[in-house]
Amino acid sequence: MGYPRVGHINFLNCLPLTYSFQHGGYTKGLQIEAAVPAVLNNDVVNHRLDVSPVSSIVYARASEELKILPDVCISAEKKVQSLVIVSRKPLEQIEDDKVILTAKSATTHCLVKIILRKAYGAQPNYYIRHINTVNPVPEDATAALLIGDDALYVYHHREPGLYYYDVQEEWRKLTGKWMVFAVWVANRQFAAEHHDLLQLVYDRITKGFAYGYARKADAIRSILMEKPFKFEELDEYLEVIRWKLGEEQLDGLRTFYALAHEMNLIDHIPEIELADVCR
Repeated sequence: MGYPRVGHINFLNCLPLTYSFQHGGYTKGLQIEAAVPAVLNNDVVNHRLDVSPVSSIVYARASEELKILPDVCISAEKKVQSLVIVSRKPLEQIEDDKVILTAKSATTHCLVKIILRKAYGAQPNYYIRHINTVNPVPEDATAALLIGDDALYVYHHREPGLYYYDVQEEWRKLTGKWMVFAVWVANRQFAAEHHDLLQLVYDRITKGFAYGYARKADAIRSILMEKPFKFEELDEYLEVIRWKLGEEQLDGLRTFYALAHEMNLIDHIPEIELADVCR
């Protein structure tokens, strides 16, 4: 085969890797396909990508097709800043209200449903729709979920009269756990038939994150002109997001899968199978 097809999220939560791809030569030997999580989720499950970051819930729903790359994920411990619920009233008062979920992700849909049901006893009516930062809560809704750069923007630009909730802070209050929002996965067939290429991709991604994080200030400065953020905001954000998939993160991921299964958001609790690579 040719170069392995590798998905990439162009959100700020992957900025160290983006910087490495653009300035460190870490795309050598790879065919990079950048897109929002929802597109990457679909493409790797349908064999249009060989390796990609995916929303954590996607692995649970397609684990028979995928293996998780060890040592790399998108996670947070106490807060995340880029997953935000904006509401017209406190979450304690939400019952069967209309809640809008962004069309860009899948894991956070499930996470919000778990939090609102388990922490607040709410069973709102959910709708999926594109949301913008100018009007984060549409007039016909009580609350909305934003993710990625849009969420980070509203996190730092709050409108009076609205309530803002960091989704990871809510998850932490509910479970006391880390949350893994995305994992890097390999298509099982690709992993079985092209071990050398899988190793190449794993090395490029893990070493790319390390390279970019070691040059964090340069990475931030490289995108400041095109993003509506201050240097200090992005510097703080890149300390909130973590990219290491260790035992604490895996424990949080298993808890998420267990609660998602309890609420019938997935039909089984997947076994977490890691791809075989030299680490």
